[in-house]
Amino acid sequence: MNGIDVFCVFPQAVDAMLGVGVVGRAIERGVVEYRSFDLREYAPNGRIDDAPFGGGAGMVVRVDVVARALEAVYGTPAGQVREERRVVLTEPGGRRFTQEYAREVAEGRDLTVICGRYGGVDERIRTEFATEAVSLGDFVLSGGEIAAAALADSVVRLRDGVLGNSQSLVGESFAAEESIGPPVYTRPADWNGKEVPGVLLSGNHAEIRAWRERESRARAQERAAKERRV
Repeated sequence: MNGIDVFCVFPQAVDAMLGVGVVGRAIERGVVEYRSFDLREYAPNGRIDDAPFGGGAGMVVRVDVVARALEAVYGTPAGQVREERRVVLTEPGGRRFTQEYAREVAEGRDLTVICGRYGGVDERIRTEFATEAVSLGDFVLSGGEIAAAALADSVVRLRDGVLGNSQSLVGESFAAEESIGPPVYTRPADWNGKEVPGVLLSGNHAEIRAWRERESRARAQERAAKERRV
């Protein structure tokens, strides 16, 4: 994956989130190409939505507006974009976003994200344009911009050369299936009577590694137990 395009209503929100830190620097250096597009620029009178057929609350993003945006950017019929790129729609019913999915996207084709907004998107956007839909979880957001930024951030940081130390990816949360990163500490070693675990100050790397593995397992088990109780 070398490029990410985001189609949404508030591109400045995604731009802001992806313009900082290691991800922002990677985009500046051209490690990954990032572009954002305002769907309103491709809509009649700037309106990208309309009332749902059959009645009901909320407004629905129009399929013709999204089609016009895709065709203008890629110079090909909207339904053919997914033949060359991964086209992801952000919506509650999509595949649950996980670190495994982020790795899958990072290793695949260039990415296009279509953000949902208002009361949802015309179903034909999903069936005719998207390769898949993705969801951050079982909760509702005002729009897909946050989901698009989360997806792009998690994918970009997996690219070679983005993180200053590639070992940062080793042992972090979700680096392996059902894994959670261990607790981490830095100076001061004693703060308000709360001391750093002695093993981390011992200099014994074998013991430190074993401690971190135990803590990672314990955290993963605790998280699983909490989820079962919910």
